[in-house]
Amino acid sequence: MGHFTFIYILCLLANSAISQSFKNNEIPTEDILESPLCCNLTAEHVELDYSSKIVENEYIVMFNGYYKNQARINYINTALNASGISNWKIIERENPASDYPSDFDVVILTDTDKLEGLNALNSHPAVKRVTAQRMVSRTLKFINPEYVRYGRKSLNSKNPFWQATGRHTSRRLLRAVPRQITTVLQADSLWNMGITGKGIKVAIFDTGLSKTHPHFRKIKERTNWTNEKTYDDGLGHGTFVAGVIASSKECLGFAPDSELHIFRVFTNNQVSYTSWFLDAFNYAILKKINVLNLSIGGPDFKDHPFVDKVWELTANRVIMVSAIGNDGPLYGTLNNPADQMDVIGVGGINFEDQIAKFSSRGMTTWELPQGYGRIKPDIVTYGSAVKGSHIKGGCRTLSGTSVASPVVAGAVTLLYSGVLHRGDVINPASMKQALMASARRLPGVNMFEQGHGKLNLMKAYQILNSYKPQASLSPSYVDLSECPYMWPYCTQPLYYGAQPVIVNVTVLNGLGVSGKVVGRPEWHPYAPQHGRLLDVAVSYSELLWPWSGWMAVHLSVASEGASYEGLAHGHVSVTIESPPGPGEQQPRRSTVNLPIRAKIIQTPPRHKRILWDQYHNLRYPPGYFPRDNLKIKNDPLDWNGDHIHTNFKDMYQNLRNTGYYVEVLGSPFTCFDASQYGTLLIVDPEEEYFPEEILKLKRDVDAGLSVIIFADWYVLRCL
Repeated sequence: MGHFTFIYILCLLANSAISQSFKNNEIPTEDILESPLCCNLTAEHVELDYSSKIVENEYIVMFNGYYKNQARINYINTALNASGISNWKIIERENPASDYPSDFDVVILTDTDKLEGLNALNSHPAVKRVTAQRMVSRTLKFINPEYVRYGRKSLNSKNPFWQATGRHTSRRLLRAVPRQITTVLQADSLWNMGITGKGIKVAIFDTGLSKTHPHFRKIKERTNWTNEKTYDDGLGHGTFVAGVIASSKECLGFAPDSELHIFRVFTNNQVSYTSWFLDAFNYAILKKINVLNLSIGGPDFKDHPFVDKVWELTANRVIMVSAIGNDGPLYGTLNNPADQMDVIGVGGINFEDQIAKFSSRGMTTWELPQGYGRIKPDIVTYGSAVKGSHIKGGCRTLSGTSVASPVVAGAVTLLYSGVLHRGDVINPASMKQALMASARRLPGVNMFEQGHGKLNLMKAYQILNSYKPQASLSPSYVDLSECPYMWPYCTQPLYYGAQPVIVNVTVLNGLGVSGKVVGRPEWHPYAPQHGRLLDVAVSYSELLWPWSGWMAVHLSVASEGASYEGLAHGHVSVTIESPPGPGEQQPRRSTVNLPIRAKIIQTPPRHKRILWDQYHNLRYPPGYFPRDNLKIKNDPLDWNGDHIHTNFKDMYQNLRNTGYYVEVLGSPFTCFDASQYGTLLIVDPEEEYFPEEILKLKRDVDAGLSVIIFADWYVLRCL
């Protein structure tokens, strides 16, 4: 007969131990500010605390189209007054977007009228959605300056700042910190060809920029979207970012002749609101911006107005580049909007090609618990000791993914200006495809840390210069036997009877902003390599918009493979179709293959098989559950979802190292055959259990299933 084992581990699971080390300043997690280069250079670390909170009684009313101000007032007035609600107010916006039609308003409702008012607004035919207004804030605070000296950490440090790759890192010559990031990435080679960013409109969403700063040739427009009466940068962050992209003096930027559009979306207290971004995004679309850099981000990908507006931006051919976040080394810590399929998400490395520990990493958490998440970041580039413009002139150095992002944004701006003659061929998908295809993979680093690899500017230019519209996949292949790049998939072979392994693949559609999957994706096994022993099922988004979609590949072993040990091969083919391009008569089509290779073993004995309950784990965003770490008092709410390969990856790896096989249950307890497993492992459960699950689990235990529960807040009453 099976049994229950209750193991209480207080403040250990769900990010607690590692996240506490960040709070104790054992590991630098955010931007690192360095003084100008000198003989006794030291670096001051700056940690940015992110917080997002709902603004009381303020609601964003999104409309189904763009309407003039009076029309929007009439719609809201009709909806609320018809319900007898008179105590409401529309917040006036004092920014450039107020002169144009808009697709939203911000309404204040009192507590007494809140529920009826929201129902009335949501029922109006012109209203798309009503969501809470969110305030986003970041607070700078200085911490231990001893972490980095001239770009590297002390040898006797307990937590090295940089994450070693798989190469021979014990004895290597260290490169000096370069004077110009543009030289390292060979931007000057493109400059020598007359490619300097000319003709490209690049928007910088940040903390502003002085009109008289000496580093910039073409500050086309400065706009202020905050409640402060200034266009200038009071912090230096926006100036630095602009300098990396377009400085023409001293610390050189990539595209000095590009047209700068400065959007001040953060106050000097690092505060912003969702509605400020919506107005600014609308204005960027109106101004036909080509490239947009967002060196900021947050965890809330369910801020629907924000996410929808990012989609609208890219649908309007705006190439958005965004920092993946500085919440590493934990996995599953991606920031939005960099985690979106249509956005180029950038992670950070140093000049030794090592992943920065602060750099956030995948997998994405949108797909949980059914899938493992998509690959992010898309690419990585230098994010340590990069020189950029100082707010008072001259140069400074800065580190973080907020530095890596403008490096890529500057590179994208430069690339775009070099292929302007190619016209409509360049779009958010084709640019992303070129960056991915040209990236150089870093050895010893998995795909959820580096994406497709390190930015390669010159090779990307060559690809764009001869690019033909096509579809592509990320990852471009699936090899469950290739470690470490295919971690965590490569850590456990497949066998008959196991829960399907799900690989989430991003479909990039360079054919057009919208597209569809023609027919169904097809599995083509390679008979000589026993491909027929694999059962492959594919779910996918039939509509691809904007420029992208998803495909989930479910892998399991057919009954014929129950006693087989070896490799199985094959590929999934998928055909994408988009409407005809300019001057074309026929729809555009592209067929792309996803090679698949997997190691198969005989089914392990029951006592070696563990089923991990992912279904009842905390999913992000969960309405911000309390953290499992009670010592964290200034930010007690958790935004990281629980997952076997993110915050529980060490436990998973320990189980594998001990010889157990771990499968993931992404469905209720009523959906698995308990006779196949020795143990059901319930780790830090948060979701409720259905009565049917409880009854089945009791029968399973009576029939011999063991249950181990790792819990830290409470014992499951139902058990």
